[in-house]
Amino acid sequence: MDPLSFQLRQPQWPDTAAESGAHVEPRQWQRQLIQLLRARLAQPSSGGGSDGGGGGGGHDVLIHAGPGAGKTLGALLSFRQLRREGRLQRFLVLCHRSSIAGQWVEAAARLGLELRSWDPQPGAAALAADGPWHGLLLSYQAAARHLPRLRQCWPALAAGPWLAIADEVHHLGVDPDEPDAAAWGQAFTSLCANASLRLGLTGTPFRADNLAFCAARRQAVRDGDQVVEHIVADLSVEPRQLIAAGDVRPLEFRFQDGWVDHGRPGGDGEGSGATETSPLSAESRESWRARNLRRAIRLGDGGSIALRVLLGARQRLERLQGAHGRAGGLVIARDIAHARTLSGLLEEQGDQVLLVHSQDAEAAARLAAYRGGEADWLVSVDMAAEGFDAPRVRVVAYLTTVVTRSRFVQAITRAVRMDGERAALEAIPRQPSYVYAPADPLLIAYARSWSLSEPYLLRPRPASAAEEAEAGAARSGRLPLQAIDERAGSLLRVRGPELPPFLPGAQRSA
Repeated sequence: MDPLSFQLRQPQWPDTAAESGAHVEPRQWQRQLIQLLRARLAQPSSGGGSDGGGGGGGHDVLIHAGPGAGKTLGALLSFRQLRREGRLQRFLVLCHRSSIAGQWVEAAARLGLELRSWDPQPGAAALAADGPWHGLLLSYQAAARHLPRLRQCWPALAAGPWLAIADEVHHLGVDPDEPDAAAWGQAFTSLCANASLRLGLTGTPFRADNLAFCAARRQAVRDGDQVVEHIVADLSVEPRQLIAAGDVRPLEFRFQDGWVDHGRPGGDGEGSGATETSPLSAESRESWRARNLRRAIRLGDGGSIALRVLLGARQRLERLQGAHGRAGGLVIARDIAHARTLSGLLEEQGDQVLLVHSQDAEAAARLAAYRGGEADWLVSVDMAAEGFDAPRVRVVAYLTTVVTRSRFVQAITRAVRMDGERAALEAIPRQPSYVYAPADPLLIAYARSWSLSEPYLLRPRPASAAEEAEAGAARSGRLPLQAIDERAGSLLRVRGPELPPFLPGAQRSA
């Protein structure tokens, strides 16, 4: 029987604590998720393969839903409904960052569920097996570090049917050739082997390292002359579907083009002494393309591509704030020095800025302050991308050399989220958010397909090659936030969602 043919049933086992939560009307895909989990509990799937770590692939459910779809709320709504029906008793949430943990706790409290964070001092001993709590929350790192203790305590606390939730599950890489290389994946597999269901949530169901991951079934498929493995999503919700439903905002892109100099009279270590130029958006040589981007994000180069990106983003945010007073901007920087320079430029213009990076002990507090409405801009070094929920973000300036599709999509989709207040004011389709970036060919290609789901195929590994070292650091000092006209390129506009012309259905959605 098709698991999605089940109808939602009224609660059969009332839950006083859960009933006290606010009424939340599930989105259509969240209703499908509840039906799917109910069906999988009744009859585990036998299709596909497991990850080989125990628990069985039939109890694994992978959900691919675009950022802003409501994955956290969908998982919690599913547990609450299935607990009311007596099908589940407890749940365990593992997430990749402690800064995301608070969002899980807040969402659970909204539904009347008590989700307790793992405290390594008292550990699971602080929880009573018959207590009023519903779930336990811990990071992947904590699970790996305290695995022996958790394996000893958790079974007694979750004696009945329970649900394991892996947030952003693509982080749980499982490498059969190097079983000790992915400690997070091994910890999840070991701890959750006896879960009634293992639910994996992801907005980007692929990895740059070509590894499989836990809580996901795999199927062999033919890709040309090769037989490869396909990571199978049990339920997939594309960003373009969410845009059409008004659940998230569309994105519009502004890519700053220009010419990049290579080599200076007298030589600078990269050239022969003669000046040679390369077009940013039209460079097809990979080594030159990567070098172009490194130079393009430097704030002191004569072409001023980075300055133009930042200036355009700042002007856009000022216009948006006229109608959306709490609108904010997000800058993704390359490193800490680069981030500080960007922050200084914005502050010199009178903007309020919060800077966050991994070495900042106050990073979590600054992220919370930004979410609450403080500052015009959040400047981040890989701290405000994946899982960061701040619906006020309307402009993203992408000024880093990281060009993997997953990282780019995770960063730009911080600007697609909606809150209830704005949703009540805006018609469908929603008002767009904006992304500003250098016109790197790979970034432009990702922008054209960001709203599409692509299959994750595990292919034979190519010979490993070390990535080029990023040359130079962001220049120190203060620069005027204005662009120099010398050999400036055009601004390339990409509207979204937009299908690449070579894909089926491109003409229908144009």
